[in-house]
Amino acid sequence: MAVKDLEDLKKITMLRSQIDGISIERVMSVDFPTVSSEDRISDALSVMRETKYQDVPVVDNGEFMGMVSYASILRKKSVTLDAKVKNFIRQLPSVSPDMEITKISELMVSNNCRQLPVVNGKKVVGVIRRTKLIEIVRDIRALKEIKVWEIMSNPVESVRVNDLMDDALALMIREDYRTIPVVNETNNVVGIVGMREIIDNNWKKDNKTIGDLEKSSRSQITVESIALTSVKTIPWDSDISVAVDMMVDNKISTLPVVEGKDLVGVITEYDIIELLAACRERDMLFVQISGLEDNEKDAVDAIYADIESMVNKISKIYKPESFNMHVSRYNDDGDSCKYSISARLFINGEAVMAKQVGWDLIQTSSDLITKLEDAVINMKDSKVTFRKRKK
Repeated sequence: MAVKDLEDLKKITMLRSQIDGISIERVMSVDFPTVSSEDRISDALSVMRETKYQDVPVVDNGEFMGMVSYASILRKKSVTLDAKVKNFIRQLPSVSPDMEITKISELMVSNNCRQLPVVNGKKVVGVIRRTKLIEIVRDIRALKEIKVWEIMSNPVESVRVNDLMDDALALMIREDYRTIPVVNETNNVVGIVGMREIIDNNWKKDNKTIGDLEKSSRSQITVESIALTSVKTIPWDSDISVAVDMMVDNKISTLPVVEGKDLVGVITEYDIIELLAACRERDMLFVQISGLEDNEKDAVDAIYADIESMVNKISKIYKPESFNMHVSRYNDDGDSCKYSISARLFINGEAVMAKQVGWDLIQTSSDLITKLEDAVINMKDSKVTFRKRKK
């Protein structure tokens, strides 16, 4: 099976039945950490370091209050470690004990999170981790045979060995990445750096703040000195079942994809879960926009209008299958917010990706959608993407 087979209604119906036939108990962890809303941020960070959870349920007197996330904490300009967790609670959707796996996958993708709580009434009874969801691929033949190059992210962001930790962290915040490949001057993968390494090297209990990296001497150390050098890579033409095995067996979420020794992409747990979500039953083009904050929801109508206009134009050329957009932001000048928006459009069995950076959310998203539209038009006559080149 290939990604383009998701256009076949019979195949996708059978595949969805296999995925949703898996019980939630199989992918749910009942042993998970929690914090209370009155705990300090330093306490939450300690829990994250010890348990390797980056999204932790907040529970008060047995009642689920929300989640606290390391990425959300880090996005703040400067955070006092004595601040209360209640000021950083993230309202992620909860999972019911009878929810379908494809729906859970969709929620995880659209909210860009690593863990989702399973809630019965007001009580958290379990947590679903991305790591457990991707194991589903091992048991479904049609998924196992999809190739890495069909769903990997390309082009790929990376950092150089002599870049500063500050540079790596700025890239993580701007693009909402959790892990980044480290390359040498010839674009060969020599390491990988993730949130775990940032946590270990940017925070100690005797620190007063976190996130104010411009004033932190620790941010001036090089990526090379904190990166993991025993990095696992995967060839572009491998089956995704091989990628899942490597991720699960080595407890990693990201694999740099190589052609020979050259970095040509990355495949993540997120990419695989996005594939599961794409199997969900729908009557029309699947569109999801993630990363918007509450005060930005008024931009949704304008963004959807641009998407509709793009779809009307490209439908004359190819049939669009799904569209995913993620909005991340970072402060570049005082209180002004700069946006970095990425998108992936599945069309004609191909994944077309684009990225755009700008100060205005609506204009930046409009420019991004125009860029995707142009890329689809160019697909008719040019084999410009790595995926197309390898078909």
